[in-house]
Amino acid sequence: MAEDKESKQLLHLVFGGELTSLDDLRFKKLDELDIVGIFPDYKTAEIAWKAKAQETVDNALMRYFIVHLHRLLDPQTN
Repeated sequence: MAEDKESKQLLHLVFGGELTSLDDLRFKKLDELDIVGIFPDYKTAEIAWKAKAQETVDNALMRYFIVHLHRLLDPQTN
């Protein structure tokens, strides 16, 4: 049986950490990266990303990202 688009898991990873500078995407300490979690769709990942970004708004070097894991696992997915 084929999966519905609605029930298909499009996994997203949310993580972040402190960058070395505002001009580079290089993390200060890799062992201190904050792995927020893996989420089943973009919408829930975005909610988690926004919450973490707002928590750290006072530190200009803190950045959080959403990684589309489903694109890495299956490049044919959207």
